Amino acid sequence: MSSDVTLGSTVRSEWIKFRTVRSTIMGVAITFVLTIGLGALITLAVRAHWHSMDPTRQLIFDPVSASLSGILFAQFAVGVIGTLFITSEYSSGSIRTTLAAIPNRLELVWGKLIVLVASIFVVAEIACFITFLMGQAIFSGVVPTASLGNSAVLRTVILAGVYLTLLSVLGFSLGLILRQSAACISVFTSLLLILPIIVFLLPQSWQNTMSKYEPSELGHAMTSVTTPGNDFGTWTALLILTIYVVAVWGVGTTMLIRRDA
Repeated sequence: MSSDVTLGSTVRSEWIKFRTVRSTIMGVAITFVLTIGLGALITLAVRAHWHSMDPTRQLIFDPVSASLSGILFAQFAVGVIGTLFITSEYSSGSIRTTLAAIPNRLELVWGKLIVLVASIFVVAEIACFITFLMGQAIFSGVVPTASLGNSAVLRTVILAGVYLTLLSVLGFSLGLILRQSAACISVFTSLLLILPIIVFLLPQSWQNTMSKYEPSELGHAMTSVTTPGNDFGTWTALLILTIYVVAVWGVGTTMLIRRDA
């Protein structure tokens, strides 16, 4: 029976799991709410206070980043989705059944990865384009707006979805390593939230060197039309974040293959 298992059948079975698990559905809904809802709230707040804003801030204001600001919160939602996609099977004990049905563990990881990446990428891109267009509509007539006809703007909106997708894979990879939902979510949150605070407490020269390597700061560089401050350029930031994610995924996959269920 196991000889009949293919990558295609693995992907189909993992897709069924993904779309029928309650935590996944809630995670996708929360991602939409956080990305679109909070993006709309923040753009409404900017519009309401635009005329009282300092002229210097108005000159450097980025309407694209402002409309996409909801991803700062959505990044935690996609991380949880990725984490639970593997850790929920360990917590319920169903991972043994899964491995019995799909004895090739590398094939199992690839099947889950394909489903996760395809699903989150579509969800994230739809949410990012909606919140961008909504934000520019809110800004119209009061705040300077941006257009998708500008290649830099289009790139930024697309990479916002890519950033969220990469973070979901990072959460999934941590799940492969740690196997426990609470531990994975704690580590994931620490990387995005606590690490920047720790770096902030270091001497200024260290901050300038280290802060641009933080996952959250790499995401900031990816979702800004112009390179912010001391950050890497857009494509360099994407490359570094991808290397982070692939490295953690590689460690997680190796540990799954070598460890007992």
